Amino acid sequence: MPRYVILQHDWNGVHYDLMMEQGAALKTWRLPSLLQPGRQEASLLSDHRLEYLTYEGPVSQNRGNVCRVAEGKYEATLTSEHCWKIVLHGILQGLMTLQHEVGDRWQLDWQPRS
Repeated sequence: MPRYVILQHDWNGVHYDLMMEQGAALKTWRLPSLLQPGRQEASLLSDHRLEYLTYEGPVSQNRGNVCRVAEGKYEATLTSEHCWKIVLHGILQGLMTLQHEVGDRWQLDWQPRS
C-alpha cells in the first residue's frame, strides 16, 4: 500500500501539508488546519520528494520547518486528475475525498472512522 504523511509546516504562518505517495513522488496539498471531520479547503502544491515521508526539520531555501503529525498507508478507490477517494490507515483512519474545484483549489471531505 502507498504511504501518506501530514506535516505541520511553519512557513508563511502555520499550515499542514498532506502528502500522498504516488509512484516516485508525493502528491501534495496544503491545508489551513489539521484534518477535521467534514469539509475544508485544500490547495494543490507541486509534487514533493519521497524523503518527506520520514523527514522532519528545516526546509531548504529558508522555507521554515516541518514536523510530522500523522502518517500511515492508504488505499485508493479512485485517483484521477480531478478526484481522489482514499481510505486512510494509520494514525488517522477513515475516508477522504479530494475534489478539484478550479485552479489549485480543491475541496477535502474527511470522514474519520469511529
